[in-house]
Amino acid sequence: MELFTPDFGLVFWMFVSFIILFLILWKWGWPVILKGVESRADLIDKGVEYAQQAKEQLDTARQQADKQIAEARQRQAEILREADKMKTQIIEEAREAARKEARKVMDAATISIQQERKEAQSQFRDEVSAFALEIAGKVVRNEMQDQKAQARLVDSLLDQMENQN
Repeated sequence: MELFTPDFGLVFWMFVSFIILFLILWKWGWPVILKGVESRADLIDKGVEYAQQAKEQLDTARQQADKQIAEARQRQAEILREADKMKTQIIEEAREAARKEARKVMDAATISIQQERKEAQSQFRDEVSAFALEIAGKVVRNEMQDQKAQARLVDSLLDQMENQN
């Protein structure tokens, strides 16, 4: 049992060595440990601050990204509206150009038809007058074979010319 019950001298020297060790640690070790703990606590606090700042920056970046996305969508919608307007305008311009071209073609066709009609009427008149002259010539030859009929015709033509003047 001696092994389990220490002597007074051993307890005394253990107590003295513990106090010396405690004083050495209290003088030089404890401040170093406290300094390390404080620096670690400062590092952790700075890490928390950096994390909060990073979170704030991330939130700000998200807000800015959302704003930019919203602006981009608005621009996209505006561009699509402008493109639709331009499409409609181009279609209307093309329709108007087609109408104008059709009008020109129709006008040209109408003018061509009128000219051809006038030419046909003129040709018809020429043929009718040639035919009438030929018939009149034959009739006049038959009737004008005697001198009295010729004199009467000349007198009537002269009377008509005097009345017109």
